[in-house]
Amino acid sequence: MFSAIKRFFAVILSGIIALGASVDLWPYHTGVNEIDMSKFELVFEDEFDGTQLSGVWRPHHFGMGATIARKGSYWNPKLTEVYDGNLHIKAKYLEKGAEPGDPAGWYTEGLETNGSYRQKYGYFEVRCKLPSSDGLWSAFWMWDEGAADDNAESGVNGSEIDVFESMYYDRPRNNVVSANIHTRGYNENHRQLRAKKLRVPGDPYNEYNTYGVEWNSDEYIFYLNGKEWYRTDFDTPSQVDEFLILSVELSGENGTPRDASVLREADFVVDYVRAYQYK
Repeated sequence: MFSAIKRFFAVILSGIIALGASVDLWPYHTGVNEIDMSKFELVFEDEFDGTQLSGVWRPHHFGMGATIARKGSYWNPKLTEVYDGNLHIKAKYLEKGAEPGDPAGWYTEGLETNGSYRQKYGYFEVRCKLPSSDGLWSAFWMWDEGAADDNAESGVNGSEIDVFESMYYDRPRNNVVSANIHTRGYNENHRQLRAKKLRVPGDPYNEYNTYGVEWNSDEYIFYLNGKEWYRTDFDTPSQVDEFLILSVELSGENGTPRDASVLREADFVVDYVRAYQYK
């Protein structure tokens, strides 16, 4: 009788755990390990002071046109503004588009440092507030063209390093971000870490937090407000210079949102981006 009861509760518990994994009931929390900043020196920073974007950033769709379809929205540089010491990447519905001849739809933007700043290894950090709307997907990430190589045998010659992604505003417990690594192209050979999720305390949509990654030849270590929450050596860490990207996207495709009824205008507010090298 007792063994039957034990088996019953074991089945119930396994079901609860499986359910929790599927709906992110138990994401990671920060630990006690704090990053040792004494081993780094600051080599890149943008505090977004002034009234316009510095020349280090350019559209992530550089060379593809001023307006492009990107998942469920369109990207255009006019959706970025700098004021009050912050970069604002806006998500807005524009009835007349951003440029003459643009279609009506939701617009936002992605920015990159390709062509002006790349770095291999170190610590990379953003301080920001997340956009507060269902269907929006803000991110701070790093990339090199080798990440798109379908014939790659590992991530050594370039990986997509997603320091954080915010796409869970519509979840029942929504203070969640994730980190991920993508390698070996984006087709049949594609490999990914599978997003590791983190619970952010407080209100990350109205309060600043720092999201960072320490990257070296051995591993990636992810941090929230200077405290470690996850580490991995997935598919061998990238060993090439990579550039920085800030972006906002909408769920959907070809400029059409997956569910426009849940969207509202919101800003991805970035206080600073910093990069450090090992001394």
